[in-house]
Amino acid sequence: MHEALFYKPIEKKAVLCNLCHHHCRIPQGKRGRCGVRENREGRLFSLVYGRLVAEHVDPVEKKPMFHLLPGSLSYSIATVGCNFQCRHCQNYEISQYPALHHGQIAGVGRSPAAVLEQTVAAGCASISYTYVEPTIFYEFAYDCCVLAKRQGLRNIFVSNGYMTAEVVRHLAPVLDGINIDLKAFHSEFYQTICKARLEPVLENIRLFHELGVLVEVTTLVIPGLNDSEAELSTIARFLRSVSVNIPWHVSGFYPTYKMLDRPATSPESLIKTREIGLAEGLRFVYTGNLRGLGGEETHCPGCNSLLVHRQGFSSRVIDLENGHCRQCREPVHGVWQ
Repeated sequence: MHEALFYKPIEKKAVLCNLCHHHCRIPQGKRGRCGVRENREGRLFSLVYGRLVAEHVDPVEKKPMFHLLPGSLSYSIATVGCNFQCRHCQNYEISQYPALHHGQIAGVGRSPAAVLEQTVAAGCASISYTYVEPTIFYEFAYDCCVLAKRQGLRNIFVSNGYMTAEVVRHLAPVLDGINIDLKAFHSEFYQTICKARLEPVLENIRLFHELGVLVEVTTLVIPGLNDSEAELSTIARFLRSVSVNIPWHVSGFYPTYKMLDRPATSPESLIKTREIGLAEGLRFVYTGNLRGLGGEETHCPGCNSLLVHRQGFSSRVIDLENGHCRQCREPVHGVWQ
């Protein structure tokens, strides 16, 4: 066990967890919604510190992060647990593991130093905290981030964006990039599908960007739930209000977990969504997980030169030099070196 950060004692040995916007009030002997933070005699402990259930070497494009060291590898880690309960979660076996296994915590013991050693040995340029919501194993992720920064490695969160502002400000100095799921743009979706709220996610997209972290955003386009032109246009306009340079990944839904009543997203729907994003003024809109749609490459927003060629999860830098287009010298938003 490892004592948690971001909590305070309240009455009768209960604690208030301020890690995420659920702000769980946790009585003695109980856990928060994530299932991995437990109150023991008025002290909150992380049950998953160093208890990894996933360790993989991935292309950074798989996160997806398209504007952070394209073509590089990222050492990806996760524990069990999540603070969302998404009905369409593709990783529900680990994200919902405690709930599905009577509170059990699975995982192999690792230290931050061991993670760093494996990252370097695998030739990775970054560590990605991913597969589940990494905020729920924040203490371990943060310790890994600190070590990685000392070694000149990059850190990436793949997140639902539901952490508190206090956590954002604590994390930002050691975080290089974050891909935040913006799952929809109406509160009912978040309440019924994810058991959460929309507003904190919007606030954190703005805050991470303001603090200088490279923000990329992913929206899974689900037929009949968040795929109307009006909603997708609203998402694009919100992102544009933060920055025209935020990369927006629009990905296809596949029926899974508790959402088997919907068809898979059509290629035409993703192409249309990309067109909406570009029409609303976003510079970088990418189609994801359906290949051959022509929406994976990065072009210069100034002269339209091809900057990064992508095929699947492989990337090749074509016409970028020190973060600028070689042809017209337009600066291109991202972490390129």
